Amino acid sequence: MSIFKRLFRIGAAETHSLIDKLEDPIKITEQGIREMKADLDKSLQGLAELKALAIRSKKEAEENRWRSNDFEQKAMLLVQKGERAEIAPAEADRLATEALLRKQQCDEQATRAEAEKANFDVQIAKMDQNVKVLRSNITKWENELKTLTARVKVANATTKLNKQLAQMDNSGTIAMLEKMKDKVQQQEALAESYADIANEAKTVDEEIDKVLADSEKVSANDALASLKARMHAKQGGEQ
Repeated sequence: MSIFKRLFRIGAAETHSLIDKLEDPIKITEQGIREMKADLDKSLQGLAELKALAIRSKKEAEENRWRSNDFEQKAMLLVQKGERAEIAPAEADRLATEALLRKQQCDEQATRAEAEKANFDVQIAKMDQNVKVLRSNITKWENELKTLTARVKVANATTKLNKQLAQMDNSGTIAMLEKMKDKVQQQEALAESYADIANEAKTVDEEIDKVLADSEKVSANDALASLKARMHAKQGGEQ
């Protein structure tokens, strides 16, 4: 049956890792479940039709059994009427014979209908079993689909992470970190160097200012001495 082929295909989606073959196991499983549900709908429709035929055959058999008994009763009544001379014996026998022929036809139809019903019952039992199997498989694979969906998500996430890790150049990363470390050290050394230069420049400026300050002080002292000398000279001249 095609259903077993689909079941195998769904199973293969998981056990044979169709991801590697660029096939989506989720979609394959979902498609398989849809096909099983479609088969289930057809099976239920066929089962309902078979049960309807079985019911019809049963009713037909019962009706013909009832008619058979009725014709038999009529034949007996006709024979009795002929024996009581209520009707001509020959006529009674003729009509009784016709009734028995009708009875025989009803028995044959009843037997045929009963045989059909028995055959329908066998088919119904088989189809009912198939319906149970389909329902069980649908439930099973719907549960499997939930698990498979979760597993695929985890597998995809793990694959992506592993791929990223596999593509990462560890030696290159370490070299980059070392280079950055050297660069930081160079920057720190450069900053310290500028600080030293700044300090040296400041020291020179201070020395220059000190020398100039001392020179100005000397010049002021000299000017004061010269002033005093002029004043004493002027005072001496006035005397």
